[in-house]
Amino acid sequence: MGKVYLEKYKKEQFKNVYFITGTATGGKTTISKALAEKYGWLRYDVDERFDEHKKLSNPTYQPNMNKTFKDADEFFLRDTNEYVQWLKDNSAEQMEFILADLVELSKNQIVVCDLHLTVEEAEKLANPNQVVFLMRENNDNIIDDYCHRPSHVGFNRFIHSSTNPTKAKQNCNEVLRIVNEERCQTIKNSQFFYIERNENSTVENTLAQVEQHFGLIKSLKCDTKSI
Repeated sequence: MGKVYLEKYKKEQFKNVYFITGTATGGKTTISKALAEKYGWLRYDVDERFDEHKKLSNPTYQPNMNKTFKDADEFFLRDTNEYVQWLKDNSAEQMEFILADLVELSKNQIVVCDLHLTVEEAEKLANPNQVVFLMRENNDNIIDDYCHRPSHVGFNRFIHSSTNPTKAKQNCNEVLRIVNEERCQTIKNSQFFYIERNENSTVENTLAQVEQHFGLIKSLKCDTKSI
């Protein structure tokens, strides 16, 4: 399906949407929540909408969204290349539902959207001043980060139900490393503004940079609270 869903929309339809995107553990959730709370915007999290979108999907047209796995071993211990491709295809299939939601929700309000947007999608859907890519290029323990988040209790339980949780985490980390590495390179070669998260990153400084890019403030403020 690739680019088909993108041809249905024009940038004008997303004029009230700010896209917070990037790589895993880049800070998307933290910053999108901070923006929504500070400005009273609607926050749209694509992960929270997946089950709803799956109910609306058709296995013929969205096979990856509807793919079932008998257990954690089948999900996490599959071939790395197959896993990587499934993640990409799954995201592309859900995007059609996401865009329909955003068009409707942003008609009369500002929406800040936390999602995985490719550079190609960003170019088609928004102006550069509506998009920020938050990246974390070097993170060998992405899955441990996920497992320790209160919002990922289900994921933590699922991966630990594997007959070999250590191997499951290793494979999942490798898959996300490959995806992140590819995304980071593409983002850096694009026209879009990006922020790389590191050990010195703080919520306040990152938020201020995002606000400045969106034209919401003129000067930056720093603090010591970690993302």
